[in-house]
Amino acid sequence: RVAMNLPAAQISRVSLTQQAYPDFTFTAENCVKAVVHVKVLSKGAIQTYSLFDFFFGNGSPQPMQREQLSAGSGVIISPDGYIVTNSHVVSGAEEISVTLENNKSFKARLIGADEVTDIAVVKIEASGLPYLEFGDSDALRLGEWVIAIGNPYNLTNTITAGIVSAKSRSMPSYDEGFKIESFIQTDAAVNPGNSGGALVNIKGELVGINTAIASRTGSFTGYSFAVPASIARKIVNDFVDFGEVKRALLGITMQDMSSELARERGIRDVKGVYVSDVLKGGAAHKAGIRESDIILSINGKPVNSSPEVQEQISKFRPKDRIKVVILREGKQKELSVVLEGSNIER
Repeated sequence: RVAMNLPAAQISRVSLTQQAYPDFTFTAENCVKAVVHVKVLSKGAIQTYSLFDFFFGNGSPQPMQREQLSAGSGVIISPDGYIVTNSHVVSGAEEISVTLENNKSFKARLIGADEVTDIAVVKIEASGLPYLEFGDSDALRLGEWVIAIGNPYNLTNTITAGIVSAKSRSMPSYDEGFKIESFIQTDAAVNPGNSGGALVNIKGELVGINTAIASRTGSFTGYSFAVPASIARKIVNDFVDFGEVKRALLGITMQDMSSELARERGIRDVKGVYVSDVLKGGAAHKAGIRESDIILSINGKPVNSSPEVQEQISKFRPKDRIKVVILREGKQKELSVVLEGSNIER
Protein backbone atom coordinates (compact mmCIF):
# COMPACT_ATOMS: atom_id res chain seq x y z
CA ARG A 1 0.00 0.00 0.00
CA VAL A 2 1.33 3.45 -0.97
CA ALA A 3 1.33 6.21 1.64
CA MET A 4 -0.41 9.26 0.17
CA ASN A 5 0.42 11.89 2.82
CA LEU A 6 4.20 11.86 3.09
CA PRO A 7 5.89 14.62 5.05
CA ALA A 8 7.56 17.21 2.84
CA ALA A 9 11.02 16.14 4.03
CA GLN A 10 10.49 12.65 2.61
CA ILE A 11 9.61 13.81 -0.94
CA SER A 12 12.72 13.83 -3.14
CA ARG A 13 12.81 15.86 -6.35
CA VAL A 14 15.61 15.88 -8.90
CA SER A 15 16.33 19.18 -10.64
CA LEU A 16 18.67 19.45 -13.63
CA THR A 17 20.66 22.60 -14.23
CA GLN A 18 19.94 24.53 -17.40
CA GLN A 19 23.21 23.31 -18.91
CA ALA A 20 22.12 19.68 -18.53
CA TYR A 21 19.21 20.07 -20.96
CA PRO A 22 19.85 19.98 -24.70
CA ASP A 23 19.68 23.53 -26.06
CA PHE A 24 18.59 23.74 -29.69
CA THR A 25 18.16 27.51 -29.89
CA PHE A 26 21.53 28.50 -31.40
CA THR A 27 21.50 25.68 -33.94
CA ALA A 28 17.85 26.17 -34.90
CA GLU A 29 18.02 29.94 -35.28
CA ASN A 30 21.08 29.73 -37.52
CA CYS A 31 20.28 26.63 -39.57
CA VAL A 32 16.73 27.68 -40.44
CA LYS A 33 18.17 30.53 -42.54
CA ALA A 34 19.71 28.00 -44.95
CA VAL A 35 16.57 25.89 -45.49
CA VAL A 36 14.36 26.91 -48.41
CA HIS A 37 10.88 26.27 -49.73
CA VAL A 38 11.02 24.54 -53.13
CA LYS A 39 7.95 24.94 -55.35
CA VAL A 40 7.61 22.89 -58.52
CA LEU A 41 5.28 23.47 -61.45
CA SER A 42 4.68 20.34 -63.51
CA LYS A 43 2.25 18.97 -66.05
CA GLY A 44 -0.48 16.87 -64.48
CA ALA A 45 -2.05 13.66 -65.72
CA ILE A 46 -3.98 13.80 -68.97
CA GLN A 47 -7.63 14.59 -68.32
CA THR A 48 -10.12 12.85 -70.63
CA TYR A 49 -13.82 13.58 -71.11
CA SER A 50 -16.84 11.46 -71.98
CA LEU A 51 -19.33 11.96 -74.82
CA PHE A 52 -21.78 13.20 -72.20
CA ASP A 53 -19.40 16.02 -71.32
CA PHE A 54 -18.87 16.89 -74.98
CA PHE A 55 -22.52 17.06 -76.04
CA PHE A 56 -23.66 18.99 -72.98
CA GLY A 57 -20.85 21.48 -73.11
CA ASN A 58 -19.09 20.46 -69.91
CA GLY A 59 -15.93 19.24 -71.51
CA SER A 60 -13.77 19.06 -74.59
CA PRO A 61 -13.17 16.22 -77.02
CA GLN A 62 -9.44 16.94 -76.78
CA PRO A 63 -7.36 15.54 -73.91
CA MET A 64 -5.92 18.25 -71.71
CA GLN A 65 -3.04 18.47 -69.27
CA ARG A 66 -3.45 20.43 -66.10
CA GLU A 67 -0.61 22.22 -64.40
CA GLN A 68 0.15 20.97 -60.93
CA LEU A 69 1.98 22.82 -58.18
CA SER A 70 3.83 20.77 -55.59
CA ALA A 71 6.25 21.78 -52.88
CA GLY A 72 9.06 20.48 -50.73
CA SER A 73 12.19 21.72 -49.04
CA GLY A 74 15.84 22.26 -49.88
CA VAL A 75 19.12 23.18 -48.21
CA ILE A 76 21.54 25.88 -49.36
CA ILE A 77 25.03 24.36 -49.38
CA SER A 78 27.06 27.21 -50.87
CA PRO A 79 26.91 31.02 -50.68
CA ASP A 80 26.48 31.24 -54.47
CA GLY A 81 23.18 29.37 -54.56
CA TYR A 82 23.68 25.61 -54.87
CA ILE A 83 20.79 23.82 -53.16
CA VAL A 84 20.37 20.12 -52.39
CA THR A 85 16.91 18.55 -52.26
CA ASN A 86 15.22 15.23 -53.07
CA SER A 87 14.97 13.90 -56.59
CA HIS A 88 11.29 13.13 -56.09
CA VAL A 89 10.62 16.76 -55.11
CA VAL A 90 11.72 18.08 -58.53
CA SER A 91 10.64 15.09 -60.63
CA GLY A 92 8.85 16.18 -63.80
CA ALA A 93 9.42 19.86 -63.09
CA GLU A 94 8.58 22.40 -65.79
CA GLU A 95 9.54 25.28 -63.51
CA ILE A 96 11.27 25.38 -60.13
CA SER A 97 11.14 28.32 -57.74
CA VAL A 98 12.87 28.71 -54.41
CA THR A 99 11.77 30.91 -51.52
CA LEU A 100 14.34 31.79 -48.88
CA GLU A 101 13.75 32.13 -45.16
CA ASN A 102 13.51 35.91 -45.63
CA ASN A 103 10.71 35.41 -48.22
CA LYS A 104 12.83 36.37 -51.24
CA SER A 105 12.01 34.17 -54.25
CA PHE A 106 14.20 33.01 -57.13
CA LYS A 107 13.78 30.94 -60.28
CA ALA A 108 15.96 27.83 -60.02
CA ARG A 109 17.51 25.59 -62.66
CA LEU A 110 18.01 21.88 -62.24
CA ILE A 111 21.67 20.84 -62.14
CA GLY A 112 20.95 17.12 -61.78
CA ALA A 113 18.68 14.55 -60.16
CA ASP A 114 19.57 11.01 -59.12
CA GLU A 115 16.66 8.64 -58.56
CA VAL A 116 18.95 5.92 -57.20
CA THR A 117 19.77 7.94 -54.07
CA ASP A 118 16.82 10.39 -54.26
CA ILE A 119 19.19 13.38 -54.28
CA ALA A 120 18.95 16.38 -56.61
CA VAL A 121 20.79 19.68 -56.98
CA VAL A 122 19.28 22.99 -58.12
CA LYS A 123 20.90 26.40 -58.52
CA ILE A 124 19.69 29.96 -58.00
CA GLU A 125 21.54 33.08 -59.12
CA ALA A 126 22.44 34.78 -55.85
CA SER A 127 25.46 35.49 -53.68
CA GLY A 128 26.27 35.85 -50.01
CA LEU A 129 23.62 33.32 -49.01
CA PRO A 130 23.53 31.59 -45.62
CA TYR A 131 24.45 27.94 -46.07
CA LEU A 132 25.09 24.72 -44.18
CA GLU A 133 28.25 22.66 -44.28
CA PHE A 134 28.11 18.88 -44.53
CA GLY A 135 28.90 17.04 -41.31
CA ASP A 136 30.14 13.49 -40.74
CA SER A 137 27.06 11.27 -40.83
CA ASP A 138 29.25 8.22 -40.15
CA ALA A 139 30.04 9.71 -36.73
CA LEU A 140 26.37 9.91 -35.69
CA ARG A 141 25.60 7.83 -32.62
CA LEU A 142 22.37 6.12 -31.65
CA GLY A 143 20.46 8.37 -29.28
CA GLU A 144 22.20 11.53 -30.53
CA TRP A 145 19.97 14.61 -30.79
CA VAL A 146 19.14 15.83 -34.30
CA ILE A 147 16.91 18.59 -35.68
CA ALA A 148 14.72 18.39 -38.80
CA ILE A 149 13.98 21.65 -40.63
CA GLY A 150 11.56 21.99 -43.53
CA ASN A 151 8.17 23.09 -44.79
CA PRO A 152 5.56 20.43 -43.88
CA TYR A 153 2.12 21.16 -45.30
CA ASN A 154 3.56 24.53 -46.47
CA LEU A 155 4.19 25.55 -42.85
CA THR A 156 7.45 27.28 -43.66
CA ASN A 157 10.55 27.12 -41.47
CA THR A 158 9.21 24.38 -39.20
CA ILE A 159 11.70 22.90 -36.73
CA THR A 160 11.30 19.55 -34.96
CA ALA A 161 13.74 17.61 -32.82
CA GLY A 162 14.39 13.96 -32.08
CA ILE A 163 17.11 11.39 -31.71
CA VAL A 164 18.90 9.06 -34.08
CA SER A 165 16.82 5.90 -33.75
CA ALA A 166 18.84 3.70 -36.11
CA LYS A 167 21.39 3.87 -38.90
CA SER A 168 21.77 2.10 -42.24
CA ARG A 169 18.07 1.39 -42.63
CA SER A 170 16.64 0.28 -45.97
CA MET A 171 13.08 0.12 -47.23
CA PRO A 172 11.48 -2.13 -49.87
CA SER A 173 11.81 -0.91 -53.45
CA TYR A 174 8.29 -1.29 -54.78
CA ASP A 175 9.27 -0.52 -58.38
CA GLU A 176 12.08 -3.10 -58.19
CA GLY A 177 14.51 -0.47 -59.42
CA PHE A 178 18.14 -0.22 -58.33
CA LYS A 179 18.36 1.89 -55.18
CA ILE A 180 21.10 2.88 -52.78
CA GLU A 181 19.45 3.16 -49.38
CA SER A 182 21.20 3.44 -46.06
CA PHE A 183 18.89 5.82 -44.23
CA ILE A 184 19.33 7.57 -40.91
CA GLN A 185 16.17 6.78 -38.94
CA THR A 186 14.99 9.41 -36.45
CA ASP A 187 11.91 10.15 -34.38
CA ALA A 188 11.91 13.84 -35.34
CA ALA A 189 8.48 14.69 -36.78
CA VAL A 190 8.62 14.78 -40.59
CA ASN A 191 5.56 15.19 -42.83
CA PRO A 192 4.81 15.81 -46.53
CA GLY A 193 6.67 18.98 -47.49
CA ASN A 194 9.68 18.15 -45.31
CA SER A 195 11.22 16.18 -48.20
CA GLY A 196 14.56 17.67 -49.18
CA GLY A 197 14.94 19.55 -45.91
CA ALA A 198 17.81 19.50 -43.46
CA LEU A 199 18.67 17.05 -40.74
CA VAL A 200 21.31 18.73 -38.57
CA ASN A 201 23.21 17.74 -35.47
CA ILE A 202 23.47 19.84 -32.33
CA LYS A 203 26.55 21.60 -33.79
CA GLY A 204 24.54 22.82 -36.79
CA GLU A 205 26.18 20.50 -39.32
CA LEU A 206 24.13 19.01 -42.15
CA VAL A 207 24.14 15.26 -41.46
CA GLY A 208 21.21 14.19 -43.65
CA ILE A 209 18.53 15.14 -46.17
CA ASN A 210 15.04 14.26 -44.94
CA THR A 211 13.42 12.09 -47.55
CA ALA A 212 10.74 9.69 -46.37
CA ILE A 213 8.34 8.58 -43.70
CA ALA A 214 7.04 5.06 -43.08
CA SER A 215 3.32 5.49 -42.57
CA ARG A 216 0.06 3.98 -43.79
CA THR A 217 -1.56 7.41 -43.69
CA GLY A 218 1.24 9.39 -45.36
CA SER A 219 1.71 11.45 -42.20
CA PHE A 220 4.22 11.16 -39.39
CA THR A 221 3.59 8.21 -37.09
CA GLY A 222 6.73 8.09 -34.99
CA TYR A 223 9.76 7.74 -37.23
CA SER A 224 11.25 9.18 -40.39
CA PHE A 225 14.25 8.70 -42.66
CA ALA A 226 17.05 10.83 -44.08
CA VAL A 227 19.72 10.25 -46.74
CA PRO A 228 23.09 10.42 -44.94
CA ALA A 229 25.38 13.35 -45.67
CA SER A 230 28.07 10.87 -46.77
CA ILE A 231 25.89 9.89 -49.75
CA ALA A 232 24.37 13.31 -50.45
CA ARG A 233 27.74 15.10 -50.48
CA LYS A 234 29.19 12.75 -53.09
CA ILE A 235 26.15 13.03 -55.38
CA VAL A 236 26.24 16.84 -55.11
CA ASN A 237 29.95 16.96 -55.93
CA ASP A 238 29.45 14.66 -58.93
CA PHE A 239 26.72 16.87 -60.40
CA VAL A 240 28.65 20.09 -59.79
CA ASP A 241 32.01 18.76 -61.03
CA PHE A 242 30.95 16.36 -63.82
CA GLY A 243 27.29 17.04 -64.58
CA GLU A 244 26.43 13.41 -63.87
CA VAL A 245 26.77 10.78 -61.15
CA LYS A 246 30.00 8.80 -61.28
CA ARG A 247 28.78 5.60 -59.64
CA ALA A 248 31.10 2.78 -58.63
CA LEU A 249 30.19 -0.84 -58.02
CA LEU A 250 31.96 -3.55 -56.09
CA GLY A 251 30.40 -6.27 -58.23
CA ILE A 252 28.94 -8.65 -55.65
CA THR A 253 25.61 -9.97 -54.45
CA MET A 254 25.34 -9.70 -50.66
CA GLN A 255 23.39 -11.32 -47.88
CA ASP A 256 23.12 -10.12 -44.28
CA MET A 257 24.60 -12.53 -41.77
CA SER A 258 22.22 -14.41 -39.47
CA SER A 259 22.43 -17.30 -37.03
CA GLU A 260 20.74 -19.56 -39.57
CA LEU A 261 23.20 -18.64 -42.33
CA ALA A 262 26.14 -19.05 -39.97
CA ARG A 263 25.00 -22.57 -38.99
CA GLU A 264 24.33 -23.52 -42.60
CA ARG A 265 27.77 -22.37 -43.75
CA GLY A 266 29.69 -23.47 -40.68
CA ILE A 267 30.62 -19.91 -39.74
CA ARG A 268 31.55 -19.29 -36.13
CA ASP A 269 30.77 -15.57 -35.66
CA VAL A 270 27.64 -13.75 -36.81
CA LYS A 271 29.28 -10.58 -38.11
CA GLY A 272 30.08 -8.92 -41.39
CA VAL A 273 28.27 -9.33 -44.72
CA TYR A 274 28.15 -12.62 -46.60
CA VAL A 275 29.17 -12.65 -50.28
CA SER A 276 26.65 -14.89 -52.02
CA ASP A 277 27.82 -14.24 -55.59
CA VAL A 278 30.63 -12.42 -57.38
CA LEU A 279 30.26 -10.79 -60.79
CA LYS A 280 32.82 -12.37 -63.10
CA GLY A 281 35.26 -9.75 -64.31
CA GLY A 282 33.96 -7.18 -61.83
CA ALA A 283 36.00 -5.17 -59.33
CA ALA A 284 35.61 -7.68 -56.47
CA HIS A 285 36.44 -10.66 -58.73
CA LYS A 286 39.60 -9.00 -60.02
CA ALA A 287 40.71 -8.21 -56.45
CA GLY A 288 40.30 -11.81 -55.32
CA ILE A 289 37.01 -11.67 -53.42
CA ARG A 290 35.22 -14.98 -53.74
CA GLU A 291 31.79 -16.42 -53.09
CA SER A 292 31.33 -17.35 -49.38
CA ASP A 293 33.78 -14.67 -48.24
CA ILE A 294 32.56 -12.42 -45.43
CA ILE A 295 33.24 -8.69 -45.75
CA LEU A 296 34.19 -7.25 -42.36
CA SER A 297 35.20 -3.67 -43.21
CA ILE A 298 35.69 -1.20 -46.05
CA ASN A 299 38.48 1.35 -45.68
CA GLY A 300 38.52 0.67 -41.95
CA LYS A 301 34.75 1.09 -41.48
CA PRO A 302 33.12 -2.07 -40.05
CA VAL A 303 30.09 -3.27 -42.04
CA ASN A 304 27.39 -5.60 -40.78
CA SER A 305 24.60 -5.14 -43.32
CA SER A 306 24.13 -4.72 -47.05
CA PRO A 307 23.04 -1.06 -46.69
CA GLU A 308 26.25 -0.33 -44.78
CA VAL A 309 28.29 -1.77 -47.65
CA GLN A 310 26.27 0.28 -50.15
CA GLU A 311 26.80 3.44 -48.13
CA GLN A 312 30.57 2.98 -48.00
CA ILE A 313 30.90 2.14 -51.71
CA SER A 314 28.66 5.08 -52.68
CA LYS A 315 31.32 7.49 -51.39
CA PHE A 316 33.69 6.52 -54.19
CA ARG A 317 33.98 6.85 -57.94
CA PRO A 318 35.12 4.37 -60.61
CA LYS A 319 38.88 3.73 -60.52
CA ASP A 320 39.10 4.66 -56.81
CA ARG A 321 41.09 2.13 -54.78
CA ILE A 322 39.69 0.87 -51.48
CA LYS A 323 40.78 -1.63 -48.84
CA VAL A 324 38.38 -4.47 -48.07
CA VAL A 325 38.93 -6.81 -45.13
CA ILE A 326 37.36 -10.24 -45.61
CA LEU A 327 37.06 -13.38 -43.54
CA ARG A 328 37.78 -16.61 -45.42
CA GLU A 329 37.95 -19.99 -43.73
CA GLY A 330 38.37 -18.37 -40.35
CA LYS A 331 41.25 -16.11 -41.41
CA GLN A 332 41.15 -12.37 -42.07
CA LYS A 333 42.64 -11.03 -45.25
CA GLU A 334 42.99 -7.45 -46.56
CA LEU A 335 42.43 -6.94 -50.27
CA SER A 336 42.98 -3.88 -52.45
CA VAL A 337 40.02 -3.29 -54.76
CA VAL A 338 39.89 -0.89 -57.71
CA LEU A 339 36.24 0.02 -58.16
CA GLU A 340 34.67 -0.08 -61.59
CA GLY A 341 31.99 1.96 -63.30
CA SER A 342 28.34 1.07 -63.55
CA ASN A 343 26.03 1.00 -66.51
CA ILE A 344 23.09 1.47 -64.11
CA GLU A 345 23.03 5.23 -64.58
CA ARG A 346 19.65 6.96 -64.22
